[in-house]
Amino acid sequence: MRKLFSQLLILLGLLVLDGCSAQSHLVLDEMETVTKESLKYYLYYPKDYFSSENEEFGLLLFLHGGGESGQKMEYIKHNGPPKLLAEGMQFPFLILAPQNPHAQKWWNTEAVAQLLDSVVDANRVDKKRIYLTGLSRGGSAAWEMATQYPDKFAAMAVVCGMAPLPYAHWINKKMPIWVFHGDQDDVINVEESDSMVYKLKEMGYHVEYTRYKGVGHNAWDRAYTTDSLYTWLAKQKQID
Repeated sequence: MRKLFSQLLILLGLLVLDGCSAQSHLVLDEMETVTKESLKYYLYYPKDYFSSENEEFGLLLFLHGGGESGQKMEYIKHNGPPKLLAEGMQFPFLILAPQNPHAQKWWNTEAVAQLLDSVVDANRVDKKRIYLTGLSRGGSAAWEMATQYPDKFAAMAVVCGMAPLPYAHWINKKMPIWVFHGDQDDVINVEESDSMVYKLKEMGYHVEYTRYKGVGHNAWDRAYTTDSLYTWLAKQKQID
């Protein structure tokens, strides 16, 4: 019995020594990293911008989907507000449409926020009337930006984007939201928007939801040709 007890003590000692030995290789260190991103973009000015020298205008930030990522800049004009601009439509606010330069990477939302701030500072933009919208991969990035920069946007419109439910707790409760999704979407399931909208409404957020019956992933053609979307956006202004 005494021999067994001694063997157990030796084994325990070895385990303790082994643990101490493992801990001795745990090194605390620190490194400062720098990530650079090159963002090309289109910037639209309303027709009254240059004739109204003292007037401030709203600005809509548009984030495109995966199909335009890493492509020629002309691809930006294939969908959403840039497409409508190319077709001659006029808007009452500036529109900033950057391009995600990476075909298979998510948006670098920190870089987009830096670009947005730079454009806002260089132009006559009312900082209380900055709007956010995006489709598909850009819609997912819009949800992300709404959580990372909750005090930056006056309103947000998301088209068929992925919407992680924990984001609901970090979005500015004063910011109105309009969500669009097709119920036959086989790329980003409509349940993403269903669940997020339900959660936001449960928490007391102001949310509009347009759920298209019989529409697949391309809900953006119908969403961005909804005239009331732009009149709705233009009415929004951040409240102190």
